Amino acid sequence: MNDRRAEPRLLCSDLIPVRLELDEPVELIANLEDISPSGACIQFEDRVPAGTRISLKLGRHRFRGTVMYCAEHETGYFAGVRFDAGRKWSIEVYKPRHLLDPMTLGVRRSKPTV
Repeated sequence: MNDRRAEPRLLCSDLIPVRLELDEPVELIANLEDISPSGACIQFEDRVPAGTRISLKLGRHRFRGTVMYCAEHETGYFAGVRFDAGRKWSIEVYKPRHLLDPMTLGVRRSKPTV
C-alpha cells in the first residue's frame, strides 16, 4: 500500500466504534490499524466508498473525517481516513491499546559468516 500521509504514522491495533454517514447512518466496530495527527487507516469487513463521511470514537473523543481510499486485502478492506481540518490526533488525546512507532525499530544486521 502506498504511503499517502504527509506525517509519520504509528502502527496500532484497537477495536473502535465507527459511524458511517450514509443515507441511513451505519454504526459498527472496526479495527484501527494505524494513526497520525491528520488521519488513520481503518480495517473493515466490507468496502467503504471513497468520499464517505465517517466518525471515529477514540476514547472520549470523536474524530470526523472523509474516507480517501478503500483497498481490498486478504483480511478485509483498509480505508484511509483524513480527519477534518482543525482536529488533530495526539497520543495525549487517545492512546490505542497496541501502539508501535516503526521509527523506533532498529535495523537488524546479519552476522558475517566465517
